[in-house]
Amino acid sequence: MSDEIIRRDPRAEWIARNRLHPLHDAMQQAGAAETRGPSGLIRRNPHAVGFIGPNGIKRIDRMNGNGPAMGGRRSAGAAKEVELPLHKVENPDYYVVVVPDMVGGRLSGHDRDVIGQAHKLIREAEGEGAVLAVVFGEHREEAFDKAGVDRLLNITGDAYDGYTPELRVAALAQVEQEYAPRYWLLPDSVAAGFEIGCRLAARLGERPATQAWQVSSDEAICRGAGGTTDITRKTPRLMLLAEECAEPIDETRHEVLPVELTGNVSAKASIQDCGQVAVDPNAIPLGEAEFILSAGNGVTDWNQFHQAAEALGATEGASRVAVDDGNMPRFRQVGATGTWVTARVYVAVGISGAIQHLQGIGQCDKVIAINTDVGCDMVKRAALSCIGDSGEVMAELIRLANAHRQEVVENAA
Repeated sequence: MSDEIIRRDPRAEWIARNRLHPLHDAMQQAGAAETRGPSGLIRRNPHAVGFIGPNGIKRIDRMNGNGPAMGGRRSAGAAKEVELPLHKVENPDYYVVVVPDMVGGRLSGHDRDVIGQAHKLIREAEGEGAVLAVVFGEHREEAFDKAGVDRLLNITGDAYDGYTPELRVAALAQVEQEYAPRYWLLPDSVAAGFEIGCRLAARLGERPATQAWQVSSDEAICRGAGGTTDITRKTPRLMLLAEECAEPIDETRHEVLPVELTGNVSAKASIQDCGQVAVDPNAIPLGEAEFILSAGNGVTDWNQFHQAAEALGATEGASRVAVDDGNMPRFRQVGATGTWVTARVYVAVGISGAIQHLQGIGQCDKVIAINTDVGCDMVKRAALSCIGDSGEVMAELIRLANAHRQEVVENAA
């Protein structure tokens, strides 16, 4: 009986190792979680979706194919993401209410930490509890289930748009009356959580814990004296939590059942919202900007680029090549070696898409690429691509933006 001869495919092995190869994603999807190396030994790919590590934890693609493990590109393999187990609470014995900031209409990392703390309190207590998230106004979040929300109360209406702390606290007081939550949890942040939490504590007659960073059902440890001292106290009903207070939920899905208030919210607002104050987009840090116009090696007219950013009202960014060439300052560099950005819209002008840059924009909602190379990795990553000369495209963008601004002025007059 002859031994089995194992035939290798050097090209397939090379593609499996090269994450920037056009066929790499297809090969991973086709079952290349295990490949044979040059010596004939089986090599397991720890980056493959569904890979089970030494601790028995299964790898799940939570970035929809936009993460560094997938080369920063959208992948057909994202549709085959391993389904998380569903956590259901049929008849909760009590509620833990979370009021997230929802900056930009999405859950922030701080919000997810607060939800994780809510589930930690539920695990330590007796009975079956549920996390009720209260969200004001329209939102863009589509992953409440993976963030750990069991019940969602979305309070909408023109009265809650903008800066309306009095009306929001009145609505939360109605939540207190109807649901009688065991705990109130809010992020201790300048976005909204701190003010809403303090106003709500005064309304409910509670003494809140601020800057709480280690919380259990028995005691809460809070930062004091500018973060130099820890203050330990009995866990109160209402807490304003610091960032990284708990691990976010990432191994279960939750129902996100919609709920409504049965009573009417009545409050008289003495604060008038006069709109947002105009801010220079370039005064916004890259990590907080929601609209970024980023330049790469393909930009030749830098004055035109600055004019385009000003006309569009975008924060300026740059690739590493543009920074190394001295065309942009170092703090404008986007990528793994610069600043990781989470913009809602990211416009890449003349950027081919190095792996470090793609990693840095992995959390951006919409990526728009302006490039002459239809096969570059940035075009593959983008949701919308414009193939053409960057100078001509930016000139047209400036013309359209100025025309739109002039039309708004004329209509207002």
